[in-house]
Amino acid sequence: MSDEILELTVVNGPHLEQPAVEVLETDHRSSLPALATVAGASLALTACGGGGGGTGSSDSGGSGSTPPVTPPKPLSEAEAARFLAQAAVGITRTQIARVQAIGYAAWIDEQIALAPSTSRWDWLKAKGFDALTYRSSESGIGMDQAVWRKLISSPDTLRQRVAQALSEILVVGVGGLNTDWRQFAACTYLDMLEANCFGNFRTLLEAVSTSLPMGVYLTFRGNTKFNAQTGALPDENYAREIMQLFTIGLVQLNLDGTPKLNSSGAQQETYTLDDIAGLARVFTGWDYDRTTSGAETPDFVKRPMIQVAARHETGEKKFLGTTIAAGTDGLQSLKAALDTIFAHPNVAPFISKQLIQRLVTSNPSPAYVTRVATIFNNDGKNVKGNLTAVVKAILLDDEARNANNLSNAQFGKVREPIFRFLAWARAFNLNSVSDVWDVGNTSDPASRLGQSPMRSGSVFNFFRPGYVPPNSPVGNASLVAPELQIVNESTVVGYVNFMQRMVSQVNNDLVPDYSSLLKLVSDPAGLVKELNLVLAAGQLSDATVSTIVSAIGGMASETDAQKNNRIYAALTLVLAAPEFIVIK
Repeated sequence: MSDEILELTVVNGPHLEQPAVEVLETDHRSSLPALATVAGASLALTACGGGGGGTGSSDSGGSGSTPPVTPPKPLSEAEAARFLAQAAVGITRTQIARVQAIGYAAWIDEQIALAPSTSRWDWLKAKGFDALTYRSSESGIGMDQAVWRKLISSPDTLRQRVAQALSEILVVGVGGLNTDWRQFAACTYLDMLEANCFGNFRTLLEAVSTSLPMGVYLTFRGNTKFNAQTGALPDENYAREIMQLFTIGLVQLNLDGTPKLNSSGAQQETYTLDDIAGLARVFTGWDYDRTTSGAETPDFVKRPMIQVAARHETGEKKFLGTTIAAGTDGLQSLKAALDTIFAHPNVAPFISKQLIQRLVTSNPSPAYVTRVATIFNNDGKNVKGNLTAVVKAILLDDEARNANNLSNAQFGKVREPIFRFLAWARAFNLNSVSDVWDVGNTSDPASRLGQSPMRSGSVFNFFRPGYVPPNSPVGNASLVAPELQIVNESTVVGYVNFMQRMVSQVNNDLVPDYSSLLKLVSDPAGLVKELNLVLAAGQLSDATVSTIVSAIGGMASETDAQKNNRIYAALTLVLAAPEFIVIK
């Protein structure tokens, strides 16, 4: 491990090309190795898989009836911040105080009750992106701004966090939206996920399956019935992915998310090629709804697809042990198919585990998955798929809240790059002076984040939930580390460079509020203590804190420029620290 850190420090350190680093090089050269070392430590940790997952918990049972543990009152700032690291887009002083004042459960209820802010669609319209000049934009001009605005500034931070999680399970990427007005298509899809993220999963599944963006992305928009003359069969893309990726997965699961084995000890497939072919017949006849407006405005991409009866396969449809009778119309066939899929026993553990991975830990214990999946199947009122109850179960569970897991090397998750950026943006109330929110497409791994919301390159998301870094301790321990699929030496340096540019206010339109930090700038230990809380939920090790305090303590802080540089350096170092990158 130490050799890896040394190698990265030597090779990559000199390539950090940021204004704050230039000041450090000129006036306080001892700080530059500290920055490189911390960045190197982050890479070494992630490359080796340290802290990437967590099977540990104080709960080792498999019962689904264990109630969540009510945390002691009053909550500490660190406890509130740790909760927000899992439940919110980012930690703020205001939200820390609110969680302390009303507790975890009440905060969740309060967040759910908040009215949604202006939709991405409405923002695009208000900014004039419905002008014809944007109709055929291949890059989806305007989408990035609309999406970042919500993630950075919307008060309903829990809703934004859950909607983003769902967008990485029920995936649509703007690059695959081969239609006019693709920026509106991407935004209306994310608006739909947001509108349903505290509703019922069955309702969400139907909204997804009839949305034009999904129809375009997985190519069943315009899908037509079997053609006896040409032999052309219905497109099977969506039929396959709705089972494999959106609902039941490839193998049969126990309630705890582990594979169900047959009498020979082998895993069992959830569906066959015949099931895909049978289900594909359901997703025929769906097309644009241009009955009230054409392609000259984006309105049609917001409307659900409609059925064209002449193109729908009216013959018998067999899949997953179910038969939809011949003559059943398109809408009823779709509802019956979704009912069948939703009733499958895999849905609860399959979706529950992935939501846990997106919010809390990469490797939840089977007992944790069981408890959440049990709530998914029955919220206590005989309702299956209640996502509000599921989110509460995830965030209030003992495995999420138990402080013992802070010292468990196998618990936690690598923060996605977008949430590393958003942690800073939220903590310091990032604002767009012009209301343009020009963060841009941050997909470039060499110079930006290596990830950008709604820009997954495929339906398989930026990373897979079961990804195991090759030849790593993670794999040796039978753990997974999904986010490490998009981490390598280049992305780590690119991330640090990008964040240093952002925190140093190179972008004059995106302005953070550092007033709270300026009050602490003459106290290096106090400054790092504050950053530790609002960025890392108090999880920086004593050694990391000491390294950062020493680095910034050697910097002058008399002039305004020097004070700002001390803040920029402290922020960059914390944002590169391994205990920030891996959150527990």
